[in-house]
Amino acid sequence: MVTHSASAGRIAVDAMGGDLGPAEVVAAVKLAVTQYHSLNPITIVGDQGILDPLLRDCGLHRHPRIAVLHASEVVTMDDKPVAALKKKKDSSMVRAIELVKNHEASAVVSCGNTGALMATGTIRLRPMEGVARPALGAICPREGGHFVLIDAGANPEARPEHLVHNAILGSHYCRVMLGVKSPRVGLMTIGTEEGKGNALITETNDMLRRVNDLVNYTGPIEGFNVFTRHDEFEPVDVVICDGFVGNIMLKSWESLVKFFKSVLKEELGANPLRATGALLSQGAFNALKERVNPERYSGAPLLGLNGNILKAHGSSNRRAIKSAIHAAHEILKADMNQRIEADIARVNERLGPACVA
Repeated sequence: MVTHSASAGRIAVDAMGGDLGPAEVVAAVKLAVTQYHSLNPITIVGDQGILDPLLRDCGLHRHPRIAVLHASEVVTMDDKPVAALKKKKDSSMVRAIELVKNHEASAVVSCGNTGALMATGTIRLRPMEGVARPALGAICPREGGHFVLIDAGANPEARPEHLVHNAILGSHYCRVMLGVKSPRVGLMTIGTEEGKGNALITETNDMLRRVNDLVNYTGPIEGFNVFTRHDEFEPVDVVICDGFVGNIMLKSWESLVKFFKSVLKEELGANPLRATGALLSQGAFNALKERVNPERYSGAPLLGLNGNILKAHGSSNRRAIKSAIHAAHEILKADMNQRIEADIARVNERLGPACVA
């Protein structure tokens, strides 16, 4: 078995934290290295006694771009965030993040405990210079494409400067993952009229207007403007909000997708005529399923850190984990963090000391 070695651009994959276990993570790594031939080297972090047989079974035990780093402990979903860092220092999650801190890897992919991953990542890697708080970015489908939702849950009690930074973080992530050169940014609130919303929204809107040459800010948006065209408003590419609002939006969308799948299945099987029509429309249904499939852009990055952490759902299957690994590869290939840091410095200089408090 190949042992771990230092490597710039390496992706550390936490094999132990997901609901489906390390076998699903190893299967995801195989999918990734098979599909993406220029993929960064990978270090799988976890119990080597469990991982070695899994790697042999899928023919990866001698793969030149795959290494294993042994970790004897696992952060469970029940562990408290900070306690996981203090009490389980040899966990797969902590050891993977330590690889990035020590410049032995450049990104971490994990399906583990979200709170523990964000707390450990923030404490060990620290926010990049000029960034007040890191934020989670998630990609969601909309009419005609996809958009980045940020913050999806990292910082539920945000200040205006945090949301301004989210606009920078989300714009760069959108460029890398969705290929949009100048992403349209909208500020989520309860109405599109100027001054509609609370004090946080009003002050953030004013700040974003002042840096509109650095961020393609289109103004306040409401729920009608997120997934479809509404009135004269074009859908935006980046939706910015605090982590409280963003997490509710993300989970509501994901549950709505499951709801419609369930209802569609029930209604199409209600009688033989509908079932026949469903069979004839199978191609359209498959295309729809792919468009709204959360696995397509699995892996929400914790943006704004000195390093890259991507959080996949705890229940992620091999396809979803593979997508998260690919997202880590794309982020590293684009040198995204250096570009973010440069734009953050420009925004902070424009807005003054309050923006980095």
